Amino acid sequence: MDVFDYHEYLEGRFRCVAERLARSDAAFDRERLRSVFLYACEAHEGQSRKSGEPYIIHPVETALIVAEMNLDPDSVAAAMLHDSIEDTKVTHQDIKSRFGQAVADLVDGVTKLTRVEYTSKEDQQMENLRKMFLAMARDIRVIMIKIGDRLHNMRTSEYWEEQKRREKSLETMNLYAPLAHRLGIQTVKWELEDLAFKNLDPVAFKEISDYLTEQEAHNEAFLNHIKSILTARLEEAGIQSAIEGRVKHIYSIYRKKYSQNKSLEEIYDLHAVRVIVETIADCYNVLGFVHDLFKPIPGRFKDYISTPKPNMYQSLHTTVIGREGVPFEAQIRTWDMHRTAEYGIAAHWQYKEGVSSDNRELNRKLAWVRSLLESQQDTDPEEFIKAIKVDMFADDVFVFTPRGDVINLPLGAGVIDFAYAIHSAVGNRMQGAKVNGKMVSLDYTLQNGDIIEVLTAGGSHGPSRDWLKMVKTNEARNKIKQWFKKERHEENVAEGKADFEKELKRTGISMQTINEVLQPALKRMSFSVIEDMYSAIGYGGLTVTRAINRFRDELVRLNKQRPVKVQIEKSRKPKKAVSGVIVEGLDNFLIKFSRCCLPVPGDDIVGFITRGYGVSIHRSDCVSALRMRQSEEKGRWVPVQWAEEIKQSYQTDLTVTAHDRASLLVDVMAALSAAKLPINTLHARTTGDNMSIIRLTAEVSGSEQIAALRNDLARVSGVTSVKRE
Repeated sequence: MDVFDYHEYLEGRFRCVAERLARSDAAFDRERLRSVFLYACEAHEGQSRKSGEPYIIHPVETALIVAEMNLDPDSVAAAMLHDSIEDTKVTHQDIKSRFGQAVADLVDGVTKLTRVEYTSKEDQQMENLRKMFLAMARDIRVIMIKIGDRLHNMRTSEYWEEQKRREKSLETMNLYAPLAHRLGIQTVKWELEDLAFKNLDPVAFKEISDYLTEQEAHNEAFLNHIKSILTARLEEAGIQSAIEGRVKHIYSIYRKKYSQNKSLEEIYDLHAVRVIVETIADCYNVLGFVHDLFKPIPGRFKDYISTPKPNMYQSLHTTVIGREGVPFEAQIRTWDMHRTAEYGIAAHWQYKEGVSSDNRELNRKLAWVRSLLESQQDTDPEEFIKAIKVDMFADDVFVFTPRGDVINLPLGAGVIDFAYAIHSAVGNRMQGAKVNGKMVSLDYTLQNGDIIEVLTAGGSHGPSRDWLKMVKTNEARNKIKQWFKKERHEENVAEGKADFEKELKRTGISMQTINEVLQPALKRMSFSVIEDMYSAIGYGGLTVTRAINRFRDELVRLNKQRPVKVQIEKSRKPKKAVSGVIVEGLDNFLIKFSRCCLPVPGDDIVGFITRGYGVSIHRSDCVSALRMRQSEEKGRWVPVQWAEEIKQSYQTDLTVTAHDRASLLVDVMAALSAAKLPINTLHARTTGDNMSIIRLTAEVSGSEQIAALRNDLARVSGVTSVKRE
């Protein structure tokens, strides 16, 4: 490639940088960016890389990576100049006078990360890490530019000497990839891991790469088939979506293959489908469709929407079985969540025009950096490095056996999880545990660095069913279930039958109704006889709710195959109340309170006869009910009324809107406490206009209690409205 070709290449890459910035939310001056580009070209003129290419290619490619991270124009300019102070005659003052203080400080911050001499390998590692975290605490953009710099260097690592290539790859795997993960930049993390893995274990990399190449056509056909099924179903439901398909990146496959000792064909969720929708409600609706279309694998569902990861990542994850018994992972998220997953901390960037640099939310998300620095000021290099490496994986807990072996468990795991991670026999015979030499309860939550000793019993000792509520890991949960499945069959059948019949009684479904659809429902659940279903409920392999829902599904199918004939009897005697409601002309009917309006005693109500789900109760003024009463379903509405004596409670949803202030939530909670009503859920959030919205679900006896509760909440200082949903 001659000089003219390099010039054309650089001009093309500059256009890519400018176009990427133009697509972002940040306003930028194209001419200013052009000046930075020309200045960098002039500063690095005559310099070459190991590959023989002009050196300026590296800063320009780094700038493109930074632009693709969704960073602001100053960060992109600094990336284009990031080597100019260290490798040319350009000074901090030169950059400041030409392009401003912000760009100059960013370039200086990146430069200082690589300028110190070290007396030992440990000191070098410690100082590298300490400088990294100090830079993050001051301005996170410095680290993101450095990550971009490392990513391009790894893309061209074949030109390094063997020793340097291995050292840089290890550093990338141990520091830069975890940093990218902690900042939420997943695509960058994946590429860094794959590039480092290729250098560290080229044989394993080639094995997996060749396998993926051989399976490429099959994988593409499989993903396209899944996408077409989902697209058709979501279009039918009127849900707007974008659906993407991918195969897991190479290093992720490698970790699963060797950590779980599995062949490539045995790895779950090798394929992944991502569904991007408009709202959070759509996410959960799509999850329902996915589980209806494909068979979900037990224990493989994760809700990162209600519980986001520390790096802000949000999505619903579920693993299901598709065509030909091939499992795949479905990720479901909104567009806002998708931007966060793609760009991490830069998706909500504090340096965009019109947003204060004193961003409390961003500072809160980076508080872990400052606290780590404060706690490690006086430690020796080895301890400091260990502490930082542990904190880099905040989603995990690292604990130790008495012999010093490290066990990695999910955040929130307990001593029972630890016991089963050692061996299923240890978990099954566990009767207690010591943590750091002291006895603890079985619900103790593990902390990083804990040393755990499991105390076991001999004989026929086994786990308790209560442990299923305590454990965090699927591994422990599955091993406990397997023990009960194998060792307590008759007990499982008895307990499962009792739980099933209790739930039937609660929902108002008779065993006679169940028997109408017994065989097809059992077949759908992969059971041959009902005792097998009872056993699964007993040992925890199947929930009662899921079993009942399967029977309801079959009842719906049965009712669709025969015309609905509802005859209302004329009777003078009062009918029996079910769930506090009397349905005119019907006895022993399943009652279901509609979620769209949540009626309570005191409300005017109407009843709608559903297909297989009994009578659905709505408030008379419910928008959904009014719409249905005007449709072709009008013949299925029946008169209903509240019973005279009602002993149960009912749920109601309230939305409180208030001016945001300190202690607002405390005052609201005090008002709720004074009302002495059970509160099932409470969610609070702030809006961009300095307002707070608090949504809660309370249990009440009727509309009078709702009115009293609304009055109590309305008296809280700053509250502007209290609405019933």
